[in-house]
Amino acid sequence: MADSEPAQPLAGLAALTAPAVAEYLRRHPDFLLEHPDLVWVLTPPEQRSGNGVVDMQRYMLERMKTDLAKLTAAQAELVATSRANLATQGRIHAAVTSVLAARSLPHLIDTIAVDLPMHLEVDAIGLGFESIDAPPAGESQAPLKILPRGTVDRVMGERRDILLLSDEPGDTAIYAGASTLVRSQALLRLQLKRDMPPGILAFGSRQTGKFHQGQGTELLTFLGRTVESALHGWLSRPR
Repeated sequence: MADSEPAQPLAGLAALTAPAVAEYLRRHPDFLLEHPDLVWVLTPPEQRSGNGVVDMQRYMLERMKTDLAKLTAAQAELVATSRANLATQGRIHAAVTSVLAARSLPHLIDTIAVDLPMHLEVDAIGLGFESIDAPPAGESQAPLKILPRGTVDRVMGERRDILLLSDEPGDTAIYAGASTLVRSQALLRLQLKRDMPPGILAFGSRQTGKFHQGQGTELLTFLGRTVESALHGWLSRPR
């Protein structure tokens, strides 16, 4: 009794004969296509010439070629992604260096407005801080914009520090006249002091999909914090 095994599985296997299996496969010619993992456990026949001989070795070789092609494509995609990440890292580092090299607050504002779009290869940039009062006439044309209260939350959503938009037109309050160029955006919240209204640093591209949700945000966040710190430093200096 101790050596007895379950009878049901054995009974099912005993009913299977080689002719029965062969007949089943003849009636289901797509069986291996639906269960390709079985190819790796079956012993292929020797390669022979003649009619009616199925070359299983050739099938397995074609399968290996397909897998190798997929692996090669995945490797090429990984290399391309790594190169793109390195290029982005270099552009962010150049932008940070230019921000840190500013010699005055006006110089810093000009650097953000002129140099950063060149370093990051974007078509428009917006920099602004909210004010309790409505912005004076013509103020939105200045590099550093005064935004109506609630603009940052309206554009980015509450409690969101960074937002990447793949295909979204630019907001005129942020980009002013350049808003018509914008299709893809990266928006960063700026907070100079806890008790101050928030600000926004926005990068806009006419290329749809330049920024998207699948991208990493660490480098852009680093740039935003650098701009935030530089602005805070210059604004805190005695005049």
